[in-house]
Amino acid sequence: MKQENQLPLSGVRVVDFGQQIAGPAVAMILADLGATVVHVDPPTGPQWDHPANAVLNRNKSCLSVDLKTASGLAQAFSLIDQADVVIENFRPGVMKKLGIDFEQLRTARPELVTLSLPGFASNDQLRREWKATEAVVAATSGAFTDMGFNRVLMGLNPSFSPLPLGSAYATTLAASSVVMALLAREKTGRGDTIEVPIAAALMEGLSYNSIVIEGMPDRYKTMREEEIERRKAANQPMDVSYEDLQEYLDPFYRTYECADGRMFYVVCPSHRNHAKRCLQALGLYEQLVVDGLPDVEDLYLPIAEWKGETSIGVYPLPKKWADIISVRMKEVFLTKTSTEWGRVFGEGQIPGAPHRTTQEWVNDEHTNASGLIVEVEDPEFGLMKQPGPVTWLEESAEQMLSPRPRKKVSFEQALAELSAVAKQEVVTRPQGKDIKSASQKGWLVGLKVLDLTNVIAGPHSTAFLGRFGADVIKLDPVTPFYDPLIGTLFSFQTGMGKKSALVDITSPEGKEAFHRLVRSVDMVVINAPERQMKPLGLDHDSLQAINPGVLFCRLDCLGGPRRGPKTDYIGYDDIIQANSGIMSRFGGPETPEEHAHLGTLDVNCGFAGGLGMAVSLYHQLKTGAVSRARTSLSAITNLAQVSFAFDYQGRGPFNEPSGREVLGNHALSHFYQTGDGWVFLDANPSELAKLTGVEGLAGIKDAENTAEFLTATFKTATSDYWVNVLHAANIAAARPLSIEELRESYTREADGKVGTDKGSYAFSVYDNHPSGHRVTQIDHYSIRPAEASVVALTPTEQFGHSTRSILADIGYSEEEIDTMLATRIAGEAWGHEYLPG
Repeated sequence: MKQENQLPLSGVRVVDFGQQIAGPAVAMILADLGATVVHVDPPTGPQWDHPANAVLNRNKSCLSVDLKTASGLAQAFSLIDQADVVIENFRPGVMKKLGIDFEQLRTARPELVTLSLPGFASNDQLRREWKATEAVVAATSGAFTDMGFNRVLMGLNPSFSPLPLGSAYATTLAASSVVMALLAREKTGRGDTIEVPIAAALMEGLSYNSIVIEGMPDRYKTMREEEIERRKAANQPMDVSYEDLQEYLDPFYRTYECADGRMFYVVCPSHRNHAKRCLQALGLYEQLVVDGLPDVEDLYLPIAEWKGETSIGVYPLPKKWADIISVRMKEVFLTKTSTEWGRVFGEGQIPGAPHRTTQEWVNDEHTNASGLIVEVEDPEFGLMKQPGPVTWLEESAEQMLSPRPRKKVSFEQALAELSAVAKQEVVTRPQGKDIKSASQKGWLVGLKVLDLTNVIAGPHSTAFLGRFGADVIKLDPVTPFYDPLIGTLFSFQTGMGKKSALVDITSPEGKEAFHRLVRSVDMVVINAPERQMKPLGLDHDSLQAINPGVLFCRLDCLGGPRRGPKTDYIGYDDIIQANSGIMSRFGGPETPEEHAHLGTLDVNCGFAGGLGMAVSLYHQLKTGAVSRARTSLSAITNLAQVSFAFDYQGRGPFNEPSGREVLGNHALSHFYQTGDGWVFLDANPSELAKLTGVEGLAGIKDAENTAEFLTATFKTATSDYWVNVLHAANIAAARPLSIEELRESYTREADGKVGTDKGSYAFSVYDNHPSGHRVTQIDHYSIRPAEASVVALTPTEQFGHSTRSILADIGYSEEEIDTMLATRIAGEAWGHEYLPG
């Protein structure tokens, strides 16, 4: 047995041919977790000349190899011969043209795991040959079109964001797939050939933006949605100013100015206790109650049965009460600084945080103390602050906080490093003729998971496991903490494939049921701060006393590998967006805005939770060690901002593109209006000669002002014309598509498959959704193994639907279950309707 605190991927050998972000980032995560990684660049150096390479290549040995020469190709094969995992993220077919054919490699060595991360899917006949830069993938995937209710109301379409979201989602998805393939290999001896198209990963990340629930009750429409509908019906322009827009925001979900002139973001919607604590901290609660603020006991009743017009803890509030409350909140926030309010909210267990810049986040006391930011002595930039681990095991987290800087090595040194690790390996998996044939089963078949999570990130992590065959039991309280918006509407995405039970685990009888459930599973998962673990009986000793060997995963908001001043603060996606600089970049420092996509960080935190669970399963299988996997929204914001989230002496200003009016990175990477729409050109100065050769752009070399030249020239032809001629010249460009357009072209009736055969985009329509609504959702299709299967998960069942069967499975008689239901120890629904009207 290896020592329990050894890094979980010790002994795994990786050859990383990745360029840009996604490929190197996957290899970085594997290296952070203990894998030995050799990174291969072309002889001209990295394709992406960016300081972020210092982050992406830490813990790696780096060398240049010319794959276009016989000697270089021979060197590459020698490295691959010593590897368990090979990673590339070029266009489909490029590696094969260079002489490295993954199919042939795996025929010779079926134990190999290969990973490809193309921009568009290899079976996307329209786009597979496109130069798929981050912005081209985003523009084509609807990420820059109709970017949230704010931008629609302000009439800003398209919009631009410099966040590399596609690569961020693809990184966690792909890293998870590699670890799960390694886990399965321990049992079968076989690796797998995996593809994760970045466009598909981005669409899964934007799942909340692409879902359509037909006939959704009006109670779930925000003031912004109602105003959009009103303006469309009246044929009025979308021209709301930033200042006026604030009055369409719910008082518990908006930005307030503080005494220091800085902004504070409150995120307390949909939770009765959080909204109440917020008003109490502001000294407003008692007076609002006197003024008649209603408090409906059961928010899962139809509104027609309420005894008040609204209720505290409901989102969205009607305009009358939203106006009353927000006016008073604005006055009170001006009495303290944003830092003081941050302490009040954090220590009061109220979700809210001051708006800060990325520079402030990287240099913050909490992020540095907690290991969310680490220091690396880089050979080029010196002492460098870099993002900490994306996911970690509590038992070995400390070892991940001193990353080795990237190291240039010779081919001989790289080969020796891989060979030395290979010689130390004690292989226990099937080898040679004992390697099993491809099973076409999910990587996690047989795994049983108890899901205690809520909202988005936690439930996404367990739903993610379901697509690979895991059985997930979703356990929730009999009386919900959240209103139906978060409690039920969000679960259309996060509850797929799960069986749902409602049990009051705070009661003695419910605690016994909880213990029986823990004994029946392999993994327990929750999203909550650390301080709640012991009272819930979820600390290590308590769990192991109930079920020795059971694994555990926890997701939270501000947690890191170590404790920091804000470790126990609670919060949501939006709070980290505000605190880490995403909102200041998106809206501009003076007028910060929520990044347009719902669940921007939440969904990826869920994927990272899935990665952590896969790592703990692999570690247990290899060593017998029982571990507690961890990730947080704060760790994930670092990945979403990997292009910016670092600092060092002499670093240029943190002046990356920001604000509502910004439409690109620079003149050659920018949105331009055409004769019939828009096009995003994503070139760089080194491509000016190629641009000169494009019909219609010859004058660019003599233009005094490139932006002005392109602005005038692009208007002379259609978007399709420009895309076609630019692609012909191998220059990245795309016409921005809306998610609505993608749904129209790539939606089918749910057919029990995950749509991996449909190219880069695949949606399913569920006519017989358990909610009674017709629902369209993005498929779970971004991870594409050649030999394992991916399950098309069933639609989310009503909360409590499986309570009886789950209790019966853990030994309760029908009579005992009837008693538990009668005494509210257990429940079969939160309300009469699946989605209350």
